[in-house]
Amino acid sequence: MHDAPGEPTIRNDDEQDVQDATSVSRATADAGGAAEAAVPRPEARLEKAVRAAEQALIEFEIALETFRVEVENFSRLHHQRLGPMYARLDELDAMIAEARAARTGDPADVRRAEEARALVQPMPGVEELFHDWLDSEGLSPEAAAMLTDQPVRPPKRVRPSDEARKLYRELARKAHPDLAQDDKERARREEFITRVNAAYGRGDEPLLRELTEEWAAGPAPAEHRRGESEELYARLEWLSQRKELLTLVAKELEESAIGAMLRMAPDDPDRLLEEIAEQLLAEVSERESQLAQLAG
Repeated sequence: MHDAPGEPTIRNDDEQDVQDATSVSRATADAGGAAEAAVPRPEARLEKAVRAAEQALIEFEIALETFRVEVENFSRLHHQRLGPMYARLDELDAMIAEARAARTGDPADVRRAEEARALVQPMPGVEELFHDWLDSEGLSPEAAAMLTDQPVRPPKRVRPSDEARKLYRELARKAHPDLAQDDKERARREEFITRVNAAYGRGDEPLLRELTEEWAAGPAPAEHRRGESEELYARLEWLSQRKELLTLVAKELEESAIGAMLRMAPDDPDRLLEEIAEQLLAEVSERESQLAQLAG
């Protein structure tokens, strides 16, 4: 059969070529569309950086709050448990200086005795400094029991339990104010995390569990609204400034007297208190022997 005049002649091979070309064209178009779909928005990389910075800051704040609680508890128990021993050492030093001055009559010894006595004179608010260890009559029964090796009610742990730490970290990661996208949400999170921090500071596991349930039952956080590049850059700048501020706070904690002591035994701060108490008791015994020799 002859082809009709004016119509293009298409052989079988030509038909196959056209079909192949069409398939390639379609595949190219599909690949192009997929490539276009795979190209991220200009802000996507910036948003990813913001999310990463937020999580890094939250982890840093969790570590900082954990250390702050341990420093605060260690400081409280240090004063509560060891304060009477320090007071006893000061009193013995004053008594030794007075006994030496009485024996020698040397004006320099007399002056040192007066200075030592001045250090142990009662001061307003001293009961608050040593919590319940001092009363109007001097050492409380618990303090006296400590100094005479008699049984005494042990103080609470320096560090919250592992379960309390786990609950706190989970809550902090979920409810941290730095994840808020507006002032109202930030205020809600700040109020909630304040209660979380207080419960953690007391090592209150039951309350931390209740707070976990409360947060889970609360209003779902609003979806993040895609911000413009300027907003994301401003967010990164705020996160950077807050990290710098928290770094200074962490440095102050670590370089404080209590913080330095706590870092000596980061894995077992309670044992560190026991070791210091044993050392102080030995010093008290040595001072008492020295005083007995001077008085004898």
